[in-house]
Amino acid sequence: MKEATGELNTTLIVVMIVGAVLAFFTLVIWPMLKNDMGNNSDCSKAVCGNNVENGRVECKVPGSTNTIWCPYKG
Repeated sequence: MKEATGELNTTLIVVMIVGAVLAFFTLVIWPMLKNDMGNNSDCSKAVCGNNVENGRVECKVPGSTNTIWCPYKG
């Protein structure tokens, strides 16, 4: 019986660790990835000007009044 209890405890610990990692990914990593993918998509269709600051260039997406900053690619 002692061995079965030990295996149950180990299984419970593994399930808790997997849940914590999944929660961290869902709450922290995924929103950052989603935001970055959206920014890259906007930068790929944006029209950029000559205003370059800190390695980034000021751009506008056609049909939008918002200004975005995209990585300067030379």
